[in-house]
Amino acid sequence: MADLNIPNLNIRSDKYIFKKKLNLRRKSTRRLFTESFFLFILSVLLVYINYLIPNKNLLLKNLPSTFNKSLLLMIDLFSYLYDIFLVIFIFASSFTAFILIIGSFYRLFRISKRKSKQITYK
Repeated sequence: MADLNIPNLNIRSDKYIFKKKLNLRRKSTRRLFTESFFLFILSVLLVYINYLIPNKNLLLKNLPSTFNKSLLLMIDLFSYLYDIFLVIFIFASSFTAFILIIGSFYRLFRISKRKSKQITYK
């Protein structure tokens, strides 16, 4: 009887979870007016910033060549990164091989210097 699960009837179903959080009221006219005023001010500010940029026409005309140059620079960057990673791999593999060779010689040295015979237990 202790394992019997009695459902809790006070829990609302999942479809009503967010019902109280919905804001169904309309915005007031004053609030709409202030929001539209701020949007207008922001747009005027952006137009003014665009007006301050010098040589807009020259920048727009040179845009395709700029993209082409940047693409070539990216290709050069990736080719140089490949060379750099290849050199790093060469140094890391050489260092690892050197450590492994030293370890194998040390193990051979310890095996050859062993004085007492090992007793095997059966």
